[in-house]
Amino acid sequence: MKIASSSASFDRALAARELTQLEWLDLCAAELELDGVVFDAAHFPRTDADYLAQLKKTAVDLGLTVAGLHASTLLAGAETNWLDLAAALGAPLAIFEAPQASDDPAAWSAFCAALKTLASAAKRANVALALRNDPTTLCASIADCKRVTKDVDSAWLRFALAADGLSLLDRGDELVHKTVIATYRVAHVATFALGEDAEAHNLIGAVRGFRGFVAIDRGAENGARDAFHAALERFRSIS
Repeated sequence: MKIASSSASFDRALAARELTQLEWLDLCAAELELDGVVFDAAHFPRTDADYLAQLKKTAVDLGLTVAGLHASTLLAGAETNWLDLAAALGAPLAIFEAPQASDDPAAWSAFCAALKTLASAAKRANVALALRNDPTTLCASIADCKRVTKDVDSAWLRFALAADGLSLLDRGDELVHKTVIATYRVAHVATFALGEDAEAHNLIGAVRGFRGFVAIDRGAENGARDAFHAALERFRSIS
């Protein structure tokens, strides 16, 4: 299993400038012993070419794969071109969410129209899209993911499904093949993978046979840094 983590796990420290992105990369390699990282758009102090090259080179030197870039504003047409930034970092995926859930009948059509435009831009940038399902958005369920696949029909649209949701799908399901990264937020860092912890064992069962990165994060930055490291070590030992 290839394990990555997002800078979102250290949001508070990065936002407070207690931790830089370069220090976060070193932490991921030396302390957390991860295989890969997911950059979050919220944590870039600058986006000039020299700085992006430094981040990319540092990841290479530390033996970390840049698994993706998460940009929640990607679909909204943010001022920063996150697709080009992902390409500069060597990130093969731009991970994002659908707009917030709405009762407006036109919301789904508007979402799909914007996604088709974004998919064309992704093709030009040579960065695949990975749509993350989220219960608060228009793309909340497995059924929603399948619907958007049909309505948008782009080879550049792929998925970043919640890892525990993979257990709901048959391994031959087309949506499994279109899931290029699986995401998971640890609910209880202190007890994760400790003894017969059901949370960790359920996750292992859900991602068994999955070939992409599994991005494991600590929700709301719960638990100390050392506790997160210990939780990941325990998880590796049983997975």
